[in-house]
Amino acid sequence: QVQLVESGGGLVQPGGSLNLSCVVSGSMFDLGRMGWYRQAPGKQRELVAATTNLGRTVYGDSTKGRFTISRDNAKNALYLQMNDLKPEDTAVYYCNAGPGTTLTGPRPYWGQGTQVTVSS
Repeated sequence: QVQLVESGGGLVQPGGSLNLSCVVSGSMFDLGRMGWYRQAPGKQRELVAATTNLGRTVYGDSTKGRFTISRDNAKNALYLQMNDLKPEDTAVYYCNAGPGTTLTGPRPYWGQGTQVTVSS
């Protein structure tokens, strides 16, 4: 059974940065697609960024150019570097993973989420 555990959330001022981590229990070999989603209060869950083990990536329209997704198979980890954070980035961020190598998603495995709050 695959388990995903996120960390790195917190409170940050507008314009600041955070780096989220998602550690995978078990092998990442079958997790061809991994990504980050977020959900703000009263809104639907949306794609932040996703990547495949073939090196392809996709970003949500609101995060392009500010966020960077990366994965380290040797460390069983997925990361999300978030720069120039804005109040509208406030949400619970979820790690997502599963098989396949297409960028469409999400896949069946979810983490418990980590809160990111951007406020002065």
